[in-house]
Amino acid sequence: MQALAALGLSAQVQEFPQGTRTAADAARAIGTTLGQIVKSLVFVADGQPVLVLASGKNRVDAGKLARAASAARVTRADADLVRSVTGFAIGGVPPVGHATPLPTFVDADLLGYDVVYAAAGTPTAIFPIAPPDLVRVTGGRVADLAQPQSPA
Repeated sequence: MQALAALGLSAQVQEFPQGTRTAADAARAIGTTLGQIVKSLVFVADGQPVLVLASGKNRVDAGKLARAASAARVTRADADLVRSVTGFAIGGVPPVGHATPLPTFVDADLLGYDVVYAAAGTPTAIFPIAPPDLVRVTGGRVADLAQPQSPA
């Protein structure tokens, strides 16, 4: 909340005792679509941690992220690295307020919603935010990061 306030946003953090650790858990708790959940994921691009804010309905395509980050190699960060660079544990990583400022990439699909919901630092807390505000406060670069979905 302090990080958001410092960025000019007054967030209404909501607590859900049943947990919002996964995108599916968060969507169920809030009563919204999976696509409106912001997954805060840390990747390593050519040795440097980067943050991806992805729609809950999408898996991140490492090749697309590599192109967006101008990197030759992209891998998922492990839990220890996530905690060391963000200050938060997986399942509660917010889009702002990290221990280390990270280059941020925002899944273009999030901009298709009026409101999205992001983690607020714990696996039981979330806050709503308008996608343009999310891009602004994170300094994120919007990119198509979603893996193509296979036909059902």
